[in-house]
Amino acid sequence: MISSTHDLLPSILSESKHLTVLELQDSNITEVPTSIGNLFNLRYIGLRRTDVKSLPESIENLLNLHTLDIKQTQIEKLPRGTVNVKKLRDLLADRFADEMQSDFRFFIGVESPEGLSNLEELRTLETVQVSKDLAEQLKKLMQLRSVWIDNVSASDCANLFATLSTMPLLSSLLISARDVNETLCLQALDPISTKLHRLIVRGQWASGTLKYPIFRNHGEHLKYLALSWCQLGEDPLGVLAPHVPNLTYLSLNRVNSASTLVLSAGCFPHLKTLVLKRMPDVKQMEIGDGALPRIEGLYIVSLAQLDKVPQGIELLLSLKRLWLLYLHDEFKTLWQTSGMHQKMQHVPEIRI
Repeated sequence: MISSTHDLLPSILSESKHLTVLELQDSNITEVPTSIGNLFNLRYIGLRRTDVKSLPESIENLLNLHTLDIKQTQIEKLPRGTVNVKKLRDLLADRFADEMQSDFRFFIGVESPEGLSNLEELRTLETVQVSKDLAEQLKKLMQLRSVWIDNVSASDCANLFATLSTMPLLSSLLISARDVNETLCLQALDPISTKLHRLIVRGQWASGTLKYPIFRNHGEHLKYLALSWCQLGEDPLGVLAPHVPNLTYLSLNRVNSASTLVLSAGCFPHLKTLVLKRMPDVKQMEIGDGALPRIEGLYIVSLAQLDKVPQGIELLLSLKRLWLLYLHDEFKTLWQTSGMHQKMQHVPEIRI
């Protein structure tokens, strides 16, 4: 961390007219000087994890800017002139509303700027809040690879997902609902892109979601799937497994299930990372022989009712990292008395 960034920045900018990269991540900066607009050669601005609350209007003068990273700042709205930065390729923006990540909307996107469609070279758009004309604006942004959209309501889904489906290069998509009670219908999400490998959904699903094209036609292309607050029934892993056979990463957060969570033999043959967080119903886990044959990281966190050692966990011979954190009060004692340290000696990293 640069202790005096806030004081030094104006003089640095005034003496660095040919600067191409301005990286201030994790610094104590709270304001960006208007003089930043004079740095015509600037291609990269990094303000991630700072307390900056706004950007100066002069940002519109940075006609060579390719990347603007303002993730985890306090910025709620972009200057109107941002849409004049025609060479912008990567716009990374959100703010943490809850650093403990316990709230439904623990991160919030910036307001979508009017005239967003001007940024035709944009490849990354993370994260914007939905607006009434966002779907229309996105129709002109066919270079987008990664799109993260926040504050989505049920009424937004049809138009928004139809537009996203037309993007030929789309590879990463995050959809976050307006609140925990909003139901997201993914029926219109039928991407022409076979490159969509990463899907993150925060919010309740409409019933029958796994029968929709995103899973029926594209499930085999998905490599990374993270689901939060959605309802998959009593056997979430068993329900998902046939639809996404090639996953390498799966995360379930605040997903309901039966008291016994089952990983059946042969399920998720390519999965390398499995994250299970805040699943309030789970009291025990059963891992079938041959399940997760390539698993390297298993993270079981904040399953407060889990009071038994997962049955069959010692069969995961490819495991390299095992986290068993914030489980039932008796779990650690049971792990020790069951001789699990001896049985799991093949795992280099274990945290309990």
